[in-house]
Amino acid sequence: MAVKSRNECVYLAKVAESAERYAEMLEYVKGIVAFANARLTVEERSLLSVAYKNQTGGPKTSKHELYLVQKERAKIESEIGDVCQDVLQLLTTTLIPAARPGDETVFYYKMKGDYYRYLAELARDDVRREYATSSLDAYKLAYKLALGTLEATHPTRLGLALNFAVYYRDVLNSPERACHLAKHAFDEAVAMLDQMPEATYRDSLLILQLLRDDLMLWFKEIQERDELEAKAHN
Repeated sequence: MAVKSRNECVYLAKVAESAERYAEMLEYVKGIVAFANARLTVEERSLLSVAYKNQTGGPKTSKHELYLVQKERAKIESEIGDVCQDVLQLLTTTLIPAARPGDETVFYYKMKGDYYRYLAELARDDVRREYATSSLDAYKLAYKLALGTLEATHPTRLGLALNFAVYYRDVLNSPERACHLAKHAFDEAVAMLDQMPEATYRDSLLILQLLRDDLMLWFKEIQERDELEAKAHN
């Protein structure tokens, strides 16, 4: 990758994203990390997130593909696992140690929780439990930091609450805890809507809508489960 500047890496990463060439995009993003000494801007952090997320192909989609194409299962799992381990190493050794307090640190610990969650979703038995524990630890630390440094309407804090709630639902199979966390984050943010900064208003509203949609889905899931249990005892 013969690029000469941080700005050139940013430009080429965006070009690669528009062309859906995510492996190349990831290389340019790593160039940004090197040029910036791991001190990324909000835009650069977004490019980092997009590059890795698309490299995994979206864990939920990939899991669906595993059932459709069983012969590809091991290969797909291995490829996703390699990407997850790559981003986790970058986060642990480079990005988190260099992160500034506040939004930047929360963002990276959220990513750490996300990628351990993806690994947990693909793993089984003791390995799954190990990844699930690592994901939970990262999410807990990120959430503790978010509560102390970010407003309730901040998109990074809301995005963290959304993904942490998904962890409780999908990894721990606890829609009750998912609902509790998501509703608390949703209610706190809604109470401060009139104080929401204009610069982040659209992003925050989008995440609030996702939180609301998930809450409706999970509440319905709990209700249907309780109804089935009630019938079973009659």
